[in-house]
Amino acid sequence: MNPLRYEWSDIDWAKCRSLVFKLQKRIYRASKCGDLSSVRKLQRLLVNSWSARCLAVKKVTQENKGKNTAGVDGVKSLTNTKKVCLTNDLKLNAKALPTRRVWIPKPGKKEQRPLGIPVIKDRALQALMHMALEPEWEAHFEENSYGFRPGRSCQDAIDAIHLSLKAQNKYVLDADIAQCFDKIDHKTLLAKINTFPKFRRQIKAWFKAGVIDRKTFTNTKMGVPQGGIISPLLANIALHGLENTVKDWVENNVKIKSPGGKSLGRKEIRQSVSVIRYADDFVIMHKDYNIVLKCKEVAEEFLAKMGLELKQAKTRICHTLEKLNDQEPGFDFLGFEIRQHKVGKDQGGKIPFPGASQNKRRKDYKTIIRPSKEAVRRHYNDLKIGLKMRINQSVDTVVAFLNPRIRGWSNYYKYVISSQVFRQIDDWLYQRYWRWCRRKHPNRGSKFLKRKYFVNGNSGNWVLANKEKDELFYAESHRNTAIIRHIKVRQDKSPYDGDWSYWASRLGEYPEISPKIATLLKKQKGKCSGCGLYIRCEDDFEIDHVIPLVEGGKRGIENQQILHESCHKEKNGEDMQRIIANQSYNPQSTKRRIKRYRQILCQ
Repeated sequence: MNPLRYEWSDIDWAKCRSLVFKLQKRIYRASKCGDLSSVRKLQRLLVNSWSARCLAVKKVTQENKGKNTAGVDGVKSLTNTKKVCLTNDLKLNAKALPTRRVWIPKPGKKEQRPLGIPVIKDRALQALMHMALEPEWEAHFEENSYGFRPGRSCQDAIDAIHLSLKAQNKYVLDADIAQCFDKIDHKTLLAKINTFPKFRRQIKAWFKAGVIDRKTFTNTKMGVPQGGIISPLLANIALHGLENTVKDWVENNVKIKSPGGKSLGRKEIRQSVSVIRYADDFVIMHKDYNIVLKCKEVAEEFLAKMGLELKQAKTRICHTLEKLNDQEPGFDFLGFEIRQHKVGKDQGGKIPFPGASQNKRRKDYKTIIRPSKEAVRRHYNDLKIGLKMRINQSVDTVVAFLNPRIRGWSNYYKYVISSQVFRQIDDWLYQRYWRWCRRKHPNRGSKFLKRKYFVNGNSGNWVLANKEKDELFYAESHRNTAIIRHIKVRQDKSPYDGDWSYWASRLGEYPEISPKIATLLKKQKGKCSGCGLYIRCEDDFEIDHVIPLVEGGKRGIENQQILHESCHKEKNGEDMQRIIANQSYNPQSTKRRIKRYRQILCQ
């Protein structure tokens, strides 16, 4: 694509994304095979690609949440002409301007977190290098590393913990790294990245660029500037190897016997310990307390090589079922409370939620994961303060403030046992609604307030809404969010591996297939609607109309499905037989009508 012949608005973004993704997929495969020479060649090709540079500029100027945040040069946004100029000039030159230090409060705490905001050009360069480095490291990252990786989420980490605790109760090291981004050793990290000189010089320039905090310049002798696009990837590279280091020590130094007295094999011993990491938070789980203590020492030795250490105030060892050193069982991780409860009358435990089994043939405990008390308290306070600040504003403004927060919080916790918590928050929230109405109209009666602001909804007859609009605009409820089971990402999968059927059915999008096919695969959970088998990359498939067009079916996506080619032919035959049977016999037009039906069914 010649940059001189295109305006910014004329760029075909779908084509750019597809071309860049093909290069990233080749980098991933070469890295997976250990072909370092091919990886370097492809990375050079990608950073010099016009399509990659366009996507990098588009990401930092149009897509990112902080796109309107200025660096030390004070530039917040670019015109389309300047975006094209920046794309042409985007080259790795081993130079970088200082970052602007911004302090933001930690959620629910008085502490503040430092962010380093680079200028727009450095942000675009970081996005470009991120495109080249991420596929290489995705081929090597450990199985249970979930933070800041494509296709992985907090829910995957929580589900991994649930699977680890499903078989037995364990001791848990709940660890937190002190100032992870600010204390990473530059030399060690550059050696670990092990990239070619051009990339190394540019990364080093970002490390040494320094920060400007309140018009004061400070050199950066250690740490990764938190706030840059490439910072999470560099932090993941720094912590890569923690899981394997701990598991290697357990495999080589621990001997475990089964209940029958037989020694376990090395593979089973390795699998007996679980190390699950999300960014700089991680947990180590094992059934033996002394092994967990030793794993903590091994983890501290690994972190010390990167210049990091554990934050002792937030690092603790607990048990998932029993009290340990006067500490309550269970632990909090990523806003979830993870704890095991005794169930059944024989064990003296209470059933923690309706429907829990008391069958003696099952385990005498149940693993319960729910929103943590701290997360619920923060959500309470956020909604409470928001309602207080909008006491003199219209109901539309209040509902517009509430709905994104209610929807986002509910969607985050809908994969665990949250029904009871959702109901409690809604009950409290309805009381806040009523107080808001009374303070807004102190001289009006209850009947007036209910008639003016509340309607009957799925969750009750106290739904805040604006009745004056033709189209009802009402506040959403937590309890209306359905609780569903999250399916953890397969440990050996990556979006760069080319398995479009898996990732399209999981994410609802993929660069190499059309949005319609990706949407249908996600809707069908990757399965053929005819035979119920998974649709694989190598399978032939076709798009079918659920209700044929000749029977009144619509052409929209809501009336479409994906079938294997053989399943589609079988369904077409059944549809044609049914259509012919329902038509009155006319010898002169039967053949013509059947031919027309075949043409329509095969569209």
